[in-house]
Amino acid sequence: MRILVIGDVVGGPGRRILARALPGLRERHRFDAVVVNAENAAGGRGLTLPLAEELFAVGADVLTLGDHVWDQREFAGQIDRDPRLVRPANLPPGCPGRGWTTVATPAGPLTVVSLLGRVFMGPAADCPFRCADALLRALPAPTGPVLVDLHAEATSEKIAMGWHLDGRVAAVIGSHTHVQTADERILPRGTACLSDLGMTGPERSILGRNVDAVLRRFMTGMPQRFDVADGPAVLEGLRLELHPATGRCRRLARLRLREEELPV
Repeated sequence: MRILVIGDVVGGPGRRILARALPGLRERHRFDAVVVNAENAAGGRGLTLPLAEELFAVGADVLTLGDHVWDQREFAGQIDRDPRLVRPANLPPGCPGRGWTTVATPAGPLTVVSLLGRVFMGPAADCPFRCADALLRALPAPTGPVLVDLHAEATSEKIAMGWHLDGRVAAVIGSHTHVQTADERILPRGTACLSDLGMTGPERSILGRNVDAVLRRFMTGMPQRFDVADGPAVLEGLRLELHPATGRCRRLARLRLREEELPV
């Protein structure tokens, strides 16, 4: 099974490069499934159902979310309309939406789980480690390989989750920081691990935001409006190839595409 996991889509520039690049990537690499973190797709904060449909239309199979899941107020009433939308499973009880989904692919079923970290993170969330354990015990068969998107700030927490789930899931992939890390590896029992996918959004930015506004905030401490930056975008993510019999990872490679280098 070949899977592409794409880092946080930020605003219009992120959606634009995804639309330009993803159809060609799917065809060239024959991906069986594409998982996209879309929690910054709506102006840099959250998601809406129309934007989710836009991302599905260009080739995403599952959209994961994170700490900005409820930033677009209408989304709480929309998330249950499509089972391919996955918010963190360890949010407090009573939240709408689902924390996992299983989708059909040409290579068989794939289950995608979303979790939210707690170190240096704002929203209240239950322990992601215990939540992962409980969820894996409760998942109905057949699940196929299980991919975990851990949306978290601390690299230590994301690496720890990889070791905690090694051999029990196909991959533990970090998101949230918008900075792609270079620590991709396959752990001893076959689980792929990467601290952070990076960002799909404006390249000439600070984490996808307007440079001048972020600099003013650092230099003056005064509140600023952090609009999504303009200009060419970059797409970052991770390619995975899973063993057909075991579902464990046998190859992985980071991906980074600059919009300026794409064919016209």
